Amino acid sequence: MRRSLLLLLPLLATLAAPPAFAQSRSQLGPLCTTETTPADQMIAACTKIIALKVFSGGQLATIYFWRAVGWNKKGDYAHVIADATEALRLQPAQAIYNLRGSAYYDKGEYEIATADFNDAIKSGPPSGTLFHNRGNAYRGIGDYTKAIADYAEAIRLTPTSALSWQNRGISKEATGDLDGALTDINEAIRLDPALASPLINRSVIWRAKGNFDRAIADATEAVRLAQTPPVNVMTPPGSVIISAHVHRALAYEAKGEIDAAKADYAAALKPTASDAGSKANHATAKVRLSLLSEPPAQSQRLADGPSTAPAAAEPAVASGQRMALVIGNGAYTHVQALPNPPRDAKAIAKSLRDIGFTVAEGVDLDRAAMQARTRDFLREAARAQVAVVYYAGHGVQIDGRNYLVPTDIEFASGSNVTAAMVDMDQILAGLDDQVRTNILILDACRNNPFAPPEPAGATASRSISAGGLAAPSSLGTGATSGAGTLIAFATAPGKVALDGEGNNSPFSAALSRHIGTPGLEVQQMLTRVRAEVVSTTRNKQVPWSNSSLLGEVYLAAK
Repeated sequence: MRRSLLLLLPLLATLAAPPAFAQSRSQLGPLCTTETTPADQMIAACTKIIALKVFSGGQLATIYFWRAVGWNKKGDYAHVIADATEALRLQPAQAIYNLRGSAYYDKGEYEIATADFNDAIKSGPPSGTLFHNRGNAYRGIGDYTKAIADYAEAIRLTPTSALSWQNRGISKEATGDLDGALTDINEAIRLDPALASPLINRSVIWRAKGNFDRAIADATEAVRLAQTPPVNVMTPPGSVIISAHVHRALAYEAKGEIDAAKADYAAALKPTASDAGSKANHATAKVRLSLLSEPPAQSQRLADGPSTAPAAAEPAVASGQRMALVIGNGAYTHVQALPNPPRDAKAIAKSLRDIGFTVAEGVDLDRAAMQARTRDFLREAARAQVAVVYYAGHGVQIDGRNYLVPTDIEFASGSNVTAAMVDMDQILAGLDDQVRTNILILDACRNNPFAPPEPAGATASRSISAGGLAAPSSLGTGATSGAGTLIAFATAPGKVALDGEGNNSPFSAALSRHIGTPGLEVQQMLTRVRAEVVSTTRNKQVPWSNSSLLGEVYLAAK
């Protein structure tokens, strides 16, 4: 429950409701314009009224608005946006801007949502709801200072808004102010003890503080309350119960109660919801359930799997430690071999160990070994405070998803090529937890494997063709969904990462020089790496990153 109730009154005050004709036409008007009407009935009634073609202007805008409300109840945000856009064309109004902005927010399109909330604030009287909703959009973008300011204004205008207190607390948590966050969320719980979402967020704070028992207790109460949630047309169906189960599962997993965690992850997969946050929670539940359900013997391949150069597994990671997965693939059997990734991986692994990371390292891994190594890392990462993934080798993009390529890949016609690779989205889903900092570094090319091969004699690159990896579609799109994550690419989306002419690639050589610099914030470190790579490659390669980090992160102590 991330947004407050729809602003219905401003709209109804400015737009005329359907006239009495509806009373004699099977009560179409009341079915269309009553907030408690079931979604399908509301949409059907409004559609029939529109088909009559007897209304125009503000009255027709009202019908489109209410049909958009019906679509919103179903979580069909594309139709919400289409109907709200038509209503705005007919007669702009504050509530319509709010509704469309809320739909964009639920799709994870925060910049567009912010613009709609700006228009809503300009077009009518001050409203705590609108400042609250714009605060949500700013929080989605990662601008926590503006989010906190908007929530404060929402609280000033509506002091009893439990959701505004809650979301200001969430934003304070993102800045590292756990005590301030706890104070705000406690007030939200006092104002509305029936709300599940503040308890979910307090559970996250307890987990960040290491108090797993209190985290589990709050999440358990949230699960109970979410069974019968209050009526709120702006709350995506099923989203609260999904979130409650996922966060209780994360707390159970952190405490080591694996069976209880598995039960909660399974429960989180049962409800359906189409908002961005729920989709991210579903993805996390699916990956983590799979990891916990895998027999321990299967992950033993971390140490002795079918790799051409297996590396020994390091000790298990204790809670609060920093861990890394480092993989370098170069000895490809069926595509262009790369000389440098194994050396790159060894250099980065050494640099990370030197600054206190526990490192699981793999070189020239085939599909079985690479998937096992990755799954073992994701399982251990549940207890880590900072998790780093570094990969050097071939990488490809297929249908907007990025994949890391094992050494035994063979692009045969009719084969399920994606199943033979490691899906970056699965790694992101397995790491998705805002109480941990996640940093993914990819020194890989970004290509379509089905494109024609490069001509003989071409400069060696981490490419199988001339395409490029996709930029991540979203980070921070919901309750967890990427919050606290940074992804660094060796080159810009759609461009080629060079393998280099020396012992290391241009990117990994620069990274190994700067990653251990004491007191250097990680994004400043990547800026230095970028400048060095641009200079070394004479502008042929420009590293790129996407971040939803919650505050400053230092890999090497100050």
